[in-house]
Amino acid sequence: MKRPRVFTWHIHGSYLYYLSLTNCELYLPVQPGNYQGYRGKAGSFPWGENVHEVPIKSIKNTDFDIILFQSKKNYVIDQYEILSEKQQALPKIYLEHDPPREHPTDTKHIVDDPKIILVHVTHFNNLMWNNNRTPSVVIEHGVKDTNISYQGEKERGIVVINNLKLRDRRLGLDIFKEVRKEVPLDLVGMGSKELGGLGEISHEKLPEFISHYRFLFNPIRYTSLGLSLCEAMMVGLPIVGMATTELPMIIENSLSGYIHTNIYWLIEKMRYLLKHKEAALLLSRGAKQQAKQLFTIQRFSKDWERIFTLALDKTPEKTHTFQDPTIHNLGGIL
Repeated sequence: MKRPRVFTWHIHGSYLYYLSLTNCELYLPVQPGNYQGYRGKAGSFPWGENVHEVPIKSIKNTDFDIILFQSKKNYVIDQYEILSEKQQALPKIYLEHDPPREHPTDTKHIVDDPKIILVHVTHFNNLMWNNNRTPSVVIEHGVKDTNISYQGEKERGIVVINNLKLRDRRLGLDIFKEVRKEVPLDLVGMGSKELGGLGEISHEKLPEFISHYRFLFNPIRYTSLGLSLCEAMMVGLPIVGMATTELPMIIENSLSGYIHTNIYWLIEKMRYLLKHKEAALLLSRGAKQQAKQLFTIQRFSKDWERIFTLALDKTPEKTHTFQDPTIHNLGGIL
């Protein structure tokens, strides 16, 4: 079977890179200027030969098999501006990266179409969105194992969040500031220097960089499961964070880290880990084991390849529900 030709936009660089490791040909639009989604193979990722840049003027003359949306703008505006009518009629998948923002339980998703497959990245997101008539499925994150081992010799915690100052309470800016008064923390990511952080670390160098910290702290209140957290677990960092959204399904107290909704309880646990490296080493093993169970790139790739196949094979009588057993057997994912 030939590799499906998937057209999508550059929305989340890390996720796009991991998606490019699946058995597909990935086509990304390129437009001069700083236009969201039109940066092609931007970033420091080792893009493979299956990732192709398409100048915006050439898109309508390029053959694709599947259109993959990743944002409201892609779906509502972009497709009608850059795709031909024939391309707009191709099988469609909408990849939703986030939980609902307007209202946590009552927000209707922008897609309301039984012919489109709606892919969520966490079960929490799928639970909270009103998916309308659109059949939905969950594909949990997958990340590469870089074979970098946890060291943990730094008696500090690391926080990995892009543009934390701009994203404020939702991503826990106030929590980060409060905890930093009590526990030594370093912040990395885009815009982190504005908060006294260390700046941005390239995706390629990040695993080795964070491996020396005692733990990763996740102050986020309400967002999707961050890939940086999954990558940190794959390195073996103990995770300390807020027991919200998907994190309670990923972290088990005293096994792979500590989670709670009381930040002062978490502060005491962080202080304990800073004083007792042997305890951190035990949590490190648990975090690594959990990551290998949940976030292998092999499982992630297989799930996406099955969704691509399903999108191409869907017939009208199968568009209203996912009763096809293949969707229920996506590595135990529903």
